[in-house]
Amino acid sequence: MSRLVGPRRIVCLTEEPTETLYLLGESARIVGISGFTVRPPQARREKPKVSAFTSARVGEILKLKPDLAIGFSDIQADIARELVAAGVEVWIANHRSVAGILDYIRRLGGLVGVAGAADALAERLERGVEAVERAAAALPARPRVYFEEWDEPPISGIQWVAELVRLAGGDDIFPERAAMPLARDRIIEDPAEIIRRDPQIIIGSWCGKKFRPEKVAARPGWSEIAAVREGELHEVKSPLILQPGPAALTDGLNEIATIIARWGNKLA
Repeated sequence: MSRLVGPRRIVCLTEEPTETLYLLGESARIVGISGFTVRPPQARREKPKVSAFTSARVGEILKLKPDLAIGFSDIQADIARELVAAGVEVWIANHRSVAGILDYIRRLGGLVGVAGAADALAERLERGVEAVERAAAALPARPRVYFEEWDEPPISGIQWVAELVRLAGGDDIFPERAAMPLARDRIIEDPAEIIRRDPQIIIGSWCGKKFRPEKVAARPGWSEIAAVREGELHEVKSPLILQPGPAALTDGLNEIATIIARWGNKLA
């Protein structure tokens, strides 16, 4: 008799459960993934792609006979509703913070019967985050950072991004918006407010398209911004930072920390 605990046929509607299950050695449970998945690379080769972020091929998902579908946020509510109506069990996570990401990893591990491995993974990730924070404490100053999640209209960074900026040694210029869970509440209605807050570093991560620093620098009035004057416009690829999973706490955080450290070295 198989000793496999928990769901055996999982469809991952976003990337973070896929990455987490692979890291936990439980990839055999995954029968379908999001088309936006890039981590780990072998997932794209091994697993059928059955969803985007706001849409899914529900018929194809049902053919896979999943016993669980895992997604993220209210944006996937319609997909979840359709799958539930078809008899599929669905877990939609809605975590928005660094602590929430660590808790998500532990919950997912518990769900598939590998709580010990999930605890170990979360602790390893937490130690990595703490190491970045310690290194950032030695910087000569904390830069003002504007993180742009989308450009038209401009949308500032979500909570876990603002937290990672802080851990890496910077200060997000829109902390009050970062607390807003919905993207529409983080739209910068008056772009002049960005000019007034005068970021010293601009980081772009336009989900689904390449960041264009020259386009940002050419915005009306933006030549007055310190980051534009000093050429501090950088991209962090969205798969590394805009999915609330292990990537954000590793490669995403490290890229932000590198950008901020280079800025700090100019002051030294």
